[in-house]
Amino acid sequence: MAYQKVSADQRAPGHSQYLDNDDLQATALDLEWDMEKELEEPGFDQFQVESAENQNLGHSETADLHLDSIQPATSPKGRFQRLQEEPDFVTHYSRSVPKSNRCSFCYLLKLLCTAIILFIFGILIGYYTRKNCPSAATSSATVDPQFYQDILKTIQAEDIKKSFRNLVQLYKSEDDMEISKKVKTHWISLGLEDVQLVNYSVLLNLPGPSPSTVTLSSSGQCFHPNGQPCNKEARKAGSQDLLYSYAAYSAKGTLEAGVIDVSYGTADDLKRIKKMKNTTNQIALLKLGKLPLLYKISLLEKAGFGGVLLYIDPCDLPKTGDLSYDTFMVSLNPGGDPSTPGYPSVDGSFRQSRSNLTSLLLQPISASLVAKLISPPKAKTKTDICSPLVLPNNEIRMVSMQVQTVTKFKTVTNVVGYLKGFTSPDRYIIVGSHHHTAYTYNGQEWASSTAIITAFIRALMLRVKRGWRPDRTIVFCSWGGTAFGNIGSYEWGEDFKKVLQKNVVAYISIHSPIRGNSSLHPIASPSLQQLIREKNNFNCTRRAQCTETNVSSVQIKGDADYFINHLGVPTVEFAYEDSKALEGPSFLSEALFPKHATNIEEMDPFFNLHETITKLSGEVILQIANEPVLPFNALDIALEVQNNLRGDQPSTHQLLAIASRLRESAELFQSDEMRPANDPKERVPVRVRMLNDILQDMEKSFLVKKVPPGFYRNILYHVDEKTRQFSLLVEAWEHCKPLASNETFQEALSEVLNSINSAQVYFKAGLDVFESVLVEKN
Repeated sequence: MAYQKVSADQRAPGHSQYLDNDDLQATALDLEWDMEKELEEPGFDQFQVESAENQNLGHSETADLHLDSIQPATSPKGRFQRLQEEPDFVTHYSRSVPKSNRCSFCYLLKLLCTAIILFIFGILIGYYTRKNCPSAATSSATVDPQFYQDILKTIQAEDIKKSFRNLVQLYKSEDDMEISKKVKTHWISLGLEDVQLVNYSVLLNLPGPSPSTVTLSSSGQCFHPNGQPCNKEARKAGSQDLLYSYAAYSAKGTLEAGVIDVSYGTADDLKRIKKMKNTTNQIALLKLGKLPLLYKISLLEKAGFGGVLLYIDPCDLPKTGDLSYDTFMVSLNPGGDPSTPGYPSVDGSFRQSRSNLTSLLLQPISASLVAKLISPPKAKTKTDICSPLVLPNNEIRMVSMQVQTVTKFKTVTNVVGYLKGFTSPDRYIIVGSHHHTAYTYNGQEWASSTAIITAFIRALMLRVKRGWRPDRTIVFCSWGGTAFGNIGSYEWGEDFKKVLQKNVVAYISIHSPIRGNSSLHPIASPSLQQLIREKNNFNCTRRAQCTETNVSSVQIKGDADYFINHLGVPTVEFAYEDSKALEGPSFLSEALFPKHATNIEEMDPFFNLHETITKLSGEVILQIANEPVLPFNALDIALEVQNNLRGDQPSTHQLLAIASRLRESAELFQSDEMRPANDPKERVPVRVRMLNDILQDMEKSFLVKKVPPGFYRNILYHVDEKTRQFSLLVEAWEHCKPLASNETFQEALSEVLNSINSAQVYFKAGLDVFESVLVEKN
C-alpha cells in the first residue's frame, strides 16, 4: 500500500498547540488505520498515494507544516467522496468531533464577530465625525447663499452693544499699548488663531502744555479756540478739549496780522481775493469742506498767507447737532510717519527732521469765536434760514494767534489677526477698523468700528470651530495712529509692501460706520459696485424701510487710504449717514470732534444699524473670500472711465478714443473669460487662478504719480458726489483757466491718458495669455 503515515516526530516545530494533544494523536492514528482498510477494498487498486500530509483539522496555524499533498491517479471519484458513498461510512465515523475542530471553529467565530463589531463601530464613528465636523473647506462651487446667512445670523445687536460699552470704558486710557493688548486678548478668546501686535516708533505732533489762543488786537481780548475768554475758570472747565483743539504738524509760534475771509479757499476764491487785497503774511479765515484740507493749505501757501484760522460754518452742519461751541482737531499729515516718508519706521531707518509739514500756523476754532471776530453780537431773529458767517471785505480785523505744539517719538500699535485660507492662503482680504489712539479725541467712532469687526470675528469663528474655512485668507486689522494721518496702516503697508502688492485682493473698511441714522451710504471701487448693489437690494427685502441706495466711488477718510492710493486695491465701505449731511459740503469728516460731540447710542440706541453694517460687510467679505472667481466686474471700470470723460473740458477726444478701446477689451474679457469661468462645468483651476490674478490688479493701472495734495492717486475716485469727471482734470482745468499757458492741464491729460491706455493694454494682454493657453492645449 502506497499510503504512508506521518509520525509524530515529523511535525514542524512552530505548529499549533492543538497538535500536541494526546487525544488528537490517537484520533489521527485511528483515522489513518480506517482509511487504509477502506483503500484496500476492490475498485481502489488504481488509487495510489505518493505522499501524505498530516490532516489540518481546521486550524490556521498548521499551515506552516509544508507537507506534500495527496495526488489522485485514475480514480474517477475523490477520496472523501468515495468514502461517503460506502454503506459503512457512518459506522466508521460515528465517533464525536475532535476537540481541535471545535476549538478552531470557535476561534474563527470569535475573529469574525470581532471584525464585524469593529467594522460597525468604525462606520458609526465616521458618520458622527462627519456630521459634527464637516469638510475642512466647503467647496465654493456648491456654496449656497444661505450658507453665508447661516454664519451671519449669529450676529446680534445686543452683543455689539455690550462690546461697544466695554470698549468705551477704555477711552480714559492714555496708553495705546494697553488698548491694543485688550483688543488682541478679546480676538484670541473668540478663537482667532494668529493675532499679533505690530509696533512702530513714529513722530507725533502733540498739543503743547497750554491751549492755543487768539487775541483781538483792537481790544486786547484773549480767547481760547472754543470762544471762551482766556481765564482759569474756562481753562479748567474744558482743559482736555482745549488742549486737543489743534492742527497736528502745523507750524508753531505767534503771528499778528490782518484777517482775510477766504471762504472755502478754492482756486476761484483766492483769485478773487488776490485781486482786492495783499495776502502776504496775512491770516486766512478758512471754512472746512468742499475740497481736501491739504489741497487748500497748499493754495494758501502759494498765495503767501502766514496763518490760518480754520472753522466749520454752522450752516454746513446738519440740524441734528449743534457744534457751534465745540472745538476740533485736524491733521496735516498726508499719511504715515513724517520722519520716514515712503518707507517703514523700523529699527535702523533714517529719520528725517520734520516737526511741521507746512509753513502756515494753523489753528482750528469754533464758530462762536468766528462770530466774535467778525462783528459784535447781534440779537437773533426767529427764522429757519441759516446765514453763513462772512467777514466783509471792507472791514479790517487784526488778531494775534499763538500756536503751541510738541513733537515726540511715540509707539503706535496695530493689532493684526489672520484666518488662513484653505485653497488660496496667499490671497488676502483685509478688514480694517481702528482703535483709540492716546493724545487725541476720536469721539466714539473707534469703539463703534472695533465692536463691529469683533462681532463679525465672533460669528465667523463659530463656523470655523466646526471645521469650515474660507478659500482665501482673511486678515483682521485694528489700526493705531489713525487720527494723526493713518500712521499705523501706512507703516504696516510700507513694511509689507512687496507681499501686499502681490497678494491683497480687497480691503473692507469699517472706519466710521455710524455718522447718522437716516440713510445707508455705501462706497466702493467701480469693480465692486455691482456686488454692493446686489447685497443691498437683497437686504432691502428684509427691512421695512429701504430706499434706493446710490453706490459711488468717492474719497473716504480713514485707513483705506494706503490700500487705495498705493496698492490699487478694490475697496468697500458701508456707513450710515445723515441725509442732510450728504447734501452739504464734503470733507467735513476731516474734523475730529471730542467724545461727547458724537454720541453713538443716541443715533443708534438699539444698535440695529450696527447689526446691519456688520452683516452687509460680512456678506461681502465672505463672498470675496470664498467664491472661486472673484466677484469683480471689469466692464464696470471701462464704463466708469467713459462716464468720467463727459464734460466740457477741451482736448478729450484722444481720451474718448482710448476709453472706447478699453471698453471693447473689457467686454471681450467679460464674455470670453469671466462667464465661462463662472460655470462649474467649464471651470479649470489653472485658468481660474489666472483670471483672478488679472481681476485683482485691474485698478493698479489707474494709479498716477503726481496729484494735488489731498487728492487720491487712484483717479477712479471722485473728490465728492457732485463731481462726475476725473477730479484730477477738473482741478487742473480750474487752476489754469485764466492762464495763457495750459501746461498744468496738459500734464493732467497725459496722466489720465496713460492710465486708460495702461488698463487697455492690461486687458488685451490678459486675453492674449488665455488665447495662447488654449492653443497650447489644443
